[in-house]
Amino acid sequence: MGRQVSHDGPGSDGVSESPGGFGNGNPNPGLASVASPGPDATVDLKLTITGQTPRKSPGNLAGAALSSPVRPESVTGRLQLTGEAAPGSGQPPPGGVPEPEDRRMGQDSDNSGERARGAWSTAPGSPTGGTYGRASVPLNTVRPTSPAVVEGSVVGGPVRRDPALSPAAGAAAGTSDEGRPVLVEGPSRSRTKWVVALSVVLVLGLAAAVVGLVRPGPVDGWLSAEPTSSPTPAPSTPDPSPTPVLVAAAGGGTALTVEGVTKAIDPLVKSKALGTKVHVAVVDVASGDVLYARNADRMTTPASATKLLTAAAVLDARGPSYRLSTRVVAGRSPGEIVLVGGGDPTLATGKNTLFPGAARLDLLADQVKKSLGAVVPTRLLYDTSLFSGAETAKGWGSGDISSGQVSRVQALMVNAGRVKPIHHEFGGDPRSADPANAAARAFARMLGVSTSAVRKGKAPAASSSPSSAAAEIIPGQQLGVVQSPPMVQLTDWMLGQSDNTAAEALGRQVALADGKPGTFDDATEAIIARMDDFGLPADEANLYDASGLSRHNGISPTLLTQLLSLAAAGQRPALSGLFGGLPVAGWSGTMHQRFVQPKPNQAGQGVVRAKTGTLSGVNTMAGTLTTADGRLLVFAIMASGSGNAVTGRAALDTVAAKLVSCGC
Repeated sequence: MGRQVSHDGPGSDGVSESPGGFGNGNPNPGLASVASPGPDATVDLKLTITGQTPRKSPGNLAGAALSSPVRPESVTGRLQLTGEAAPGSGQPPPGGVPEPEDRRMGQDSDNSGERARGAWSTAPGSPTGGTYGRASVPLNTVRPTSPAVVEGSVVGGPVRRDPALSPAAGAAAGTSDEGRPVLVEGPSRSRTKWVVALSVVLVLGLAAAVVGLVRPGPVDGWLSAEPTSSPTPAPSTPDPSPTPVLVAAAGGGTALTVEGVTKAIDPLVKSKALGTKVHVAVVDVASGDVLYARNADRMTTPASATKLLTAAAVLDARGPSYRLSTRVVAGRSPGEIVLVGGGDPTLATGKNTLFPGAARLDLLADQVKKSLGAVVPTRLLYDTSLFSGAETAKGWGSGDISSGQVSRVQALMVNAGRVKPIHHEFGGDPRSADPANAAARAFARMLGVSTSAVRKGKAPAASSSPSSAAAEIIPGQQLGVVQSPPMVQLTDWMLGQSDNTAAEALGRQVALADGKPGTFDDATEAIIARMDDFGLPADEANLYDASGLSRHNGISPTLLTQLLSLAAAGQRPALSGLFGGLPVAGWSGTMHQRFVQPKPNQAGQGVVRAKTGTLSGVNTMAGTLTTADGRLLVFAIMASGSGNAVTGRAALDTVAAKLVSCGC
């Protein structure tokens, strides 16, 4: 079936399926069907073009063309025959002299190529002109004509406005921009035969042009689906050697010196704006040289820089492709189902923009309904036993949950415990008082289960023996499951948004992977144990949570820079996932509005990637940067005792920006 593109006015989607011609039952697709005109009439001409057209290959920017099939296109025109209307054709339509140069160009909705689309008149009944596709962009609206007589028109007659004519009287030949009809008057019947002959010539001429375009002589074999000769193979050339992704890690760029770095940043590190206590470490990744160290081996409050340890540990423990599963199983009694939390903090009730691509309860509900068939669920239990112990950590403030900084840490929640799927950089996202219960109640409503029938419980173990009846549902039988995005995407969100709840949930995955309970203590111990496995100074970390919200946490700059150096070296492939989640200065995440003021700080925009941390009086930053000379450095700057958070963060940015631009 040919695909006919039509311009049907504002009410149309611009695409209709038709056997060909004008959609009037013409049995020959691609041929224009033209009725015999009367002495004077308006004739619609439509020519459908099919064939091959060259395309640029997306893989060859030099413009290598590929022969690919395209949809048939229709060129629509209107030829006006003057004199009296043919019997049955109705009154000649209102319309003006069309302007052929007023053709519009458009793109297909699938962006697969560009095609010329022309229409010399508006569609019947359209007050504003034809439209193209779903965008309803006016096409070829005839411009207003002068009230004076226009000589030399297409049909050789004068043009005048006649408001008495109705647009519905016939097929419209054109309208002005104001929607007023325009009438074309013909000279005499003696010219009718000549005009009809001219129309035939026009159709034949267009057909010849189309043939020339589709099969342009010398390149016929290039465009044809069946070339007449084998193409000459291009001379083979050796594949170019790929360049390394981390050039600086292989020794690229100009190496910095200890003396030069000290001279450049030491005065900035001693700035009062930064704080009363500052810990700094700067390391050249390629050489491993420590370029600057100040209290580098001493632990200090890391704030959210803690999340670097958490991300590295869970990527190593679970692997970048690991997914967290939320399941529903049959309960112990008929009509009872159990929602089993899998520790996925990004689980959503439906599609949202907070965690794009997250597992969704509405899709899980659809699976359950299908599995149950005619069985109607009457009771819903929710199982959060994957995590255990305290739901808040030592060192958290009494208002951290109520202010939206974090939620109670449970194995079942939606939107990381938020009431609504929104995120603010410095908290303020309202959290559910009981995230698991809130998620279960939302799921119950999707299944038509009364929220009064929602209870906390434990899922029965799956039976190893088959059911006695094929359709019988047995306790513990899985009724549905949804999975989170891969772990590396979860860590990206956790680092980029500095999501405290997500960090705590992922920290527990490290303990679970090691066969330990999902508690605060087991999670923090497992994270530190991973640092030791990496060969890093694990004794320079003391953790009470996995997010850095606890003021009892302590990490040294040396541990942070050595972890980042290890990740950059590629010795632990899973750790390379850290860098994709690091916010970029002036561009993304918690660094989106950083490195703006003062102006010299802007040197760091786009080249500093780091995890930031902020608590009252505490500002930290640890990550990577590339110097102006192309050298890759890792750094950790941790300051406390600042009286102003805004000036404290700006002073922190100044140190990193200086490392980028100093050439030292």
